[in-house]
Amino acid sequence: MEIETLELVENDFQTIHPHTSEIFSPQVVFLFGDTDVFKDPQYYQSLHQRYPGANILGCSSSGNVMGVEVSHSSIVATAVQFKTARVKLVNLDFQSGYNADEFEDELTHVVSSLEEPDLKHLFVLSDGITMNGSDLVEGINKVVKVSVTGGMAGDGGRFQETWVVSNDVPKQNRVAILAFYGDSLTTSHGCYAGWSEFGAERIITKSSNNVLYEIDGQPALDLYKDYLGDYAVDLPNSGLRFPLSIKKEDTDPEVIRTLLAISEEDKSITFAGNVPEGYRARLMKPDMDVLIDGAGVAAQNTIKGNDLPALGLVVSCVGRKIIMGQMVEEELDAVEDVLGSNVQLSGFYSYGEISPVNNEGVTCSLHNQTMTLTTIYEDY
Repeated sequence: MEIETLELVENDFQTIHPHTSEIFSPQVVFLFGDTDVFKDPQYYQSLHQRYPGANILGCSSSGNVMGVEVSHSSIVATAVQFKTARVKLVNLDFQSGYNADEFEDELTHVVSSLEEPDLKHLFVLSDGITMNGSDLVEGINKVVKVSVTGGMAGDGGRFQETWVVSNDVPKQNRVAILAFYGDSLTTSHGCYAGWSEFGAERIITKSSNNVLYEIDGQPALDLYKDYLGDYAVDLPNSGLRFPLSIKKEDTDPEVIRTLLAISEEDKSITFAGNVPEGYRARLMKPDMDVLIDGAGVAAQNTIKGNDLPALGLVVSCVGRKIIMGQMVEEELDAVEDVLGSNVQLSGFYSYGEISPVNNEGVTCSLHNQTMTLTTIYEDY
């Protein structure tokens, strides 16, 4: 595997980490960038001209990962050349306010087209505003029997518009899926949060998809405000500090949901993923050291491959970035400490992370406030 990393500098892509082989013809280029610049089609077109044979996949972000840094550049690109492995990129466009059943049928058709005997892994990127990530992962899980990771595109801390690139100029309302094939590949994934639960466990008594109306029969927003205290005046932004942990049964692993919006009219809260009725729920709060350690745990949950150049795809939550502030790169350091410097990290801060709960399963879930990691090694 050969990897080349580029940053956008003064409106032009500059090579930061060059490839070393005499011939470099990457099969895939990952592209992550700040919304206002990323959505300009000229940058996709520039990369397409530079790597004419490559699939180009990426999305707008809330921070661009390049190695152990959150890049100051508005766009980061990572070009990957495999020795024998191959990839295939497909996409699915949808309308805002889509019909969930019709979308699932279309998604089934698109994902099924990727099935081949040596399919190893799927990496998924989606519009982070108009797509319900829970619908996306539920549809994928009904089709595939391999591991799936990825994330929901970001828009800084604005939550206004997100964009996806999939062998085309940037588009809204798009899902892109990259399939990895080849017996030479070893893929692995890790996911960990590192938040602390507090307060009493309660039951979700009224909800609709990702909108929460009542907890224990009480208006959800009123209850949230009681718990947040002084932070309540800054809702919905302060809600990023206090996500909701949900699970169906006591023995189930928790899934975290991030607050996106509130309604004073009906006292509801909108989350970045479904919050089903009957689920148990507890609020969560951050602990800086635990968050950073959690990134290292995500790396430990992956399977380490060889010492050759390898790829580490990082999808971490915008909420973690906002809370950690200037310390955010410490979670990337924690990942590299575990994996080693031969694993080139690339990725973005997201509006939702897609990954199995642990490395033993392949059924993916939508997460919030987690660090998720996908490692891809190739044996020669």
